[in-house]
Amino acid sequence: MDSLAVEIEAIGSKIYLVLGLNKSTEGVVLGTPPVLSLLSSLLEEVVQKHEKLLETTKKKDDVTIFHSIRAPTLSIQQYMDRIFKYAGFSSSCFIVAYIYMDRFLQRVDVHLTSLNVHRLLITSLMIAAKFIDDSLSVIITEHQHYIYMLNNNSMQ
Repeated sequence: MDSLAVEIEAIGSKIYLVLGLNKSTEGVVLGTPPVLSLLSSLLEEVVQKHEKLLETTKKKDDVTIFHSIRAPTLSIQQYMDRIFKYAGFSSSCFIVAYIYMDRFLQRVDVHLTSLNVHRLLITSLMIAAKFIDDSLSVIITEHQHYIYMLNNNSMQ
C-alpha cells in the first residue's frame, strides 16, 4: 500500500514556481488554475518515485484495468490542462480526484506509474465531478426559485 504523500521540502520550491514568484513559467498554460499545475507536478513526482522503486527492487507491478499497454504521449500537465479546457470540471474536482487517487493507492497494492496515472486520473475526475459538480447543480436547481427571488428583490 502506498500513498501520494511527498516530502514537504520538495514541494516548497514548486509552490513558488506555481504561484508565479519565480521567473520561470515553462509548461504553464494561461487561463489554467495554478492548482492544476501543482497537482500535476505532485503526480509527476509520485510516478517517477514509484517507477524508480519498481526498477530498483525489480518488482513487477500488478496489472489492473487502469493499466495501458504503453504510456500516453501527453504529459500529466498537458492531460489535466486538456481535461480542464474541454470537460469543464471545476478546480475543486481535480483536488477531490487527487484525494480519491490517494485513497485508492492506500487500499490496493498498486503503484502509480506512467501506464496507469492517466486512466486513474480521468476515473477519479469523473467520480469527483459527479459528486461535486452534480451536487452543486442539484442544489442550484432545487433552490432556483429562491435564487430568482433574491436576484429580483435585490434589483428593486
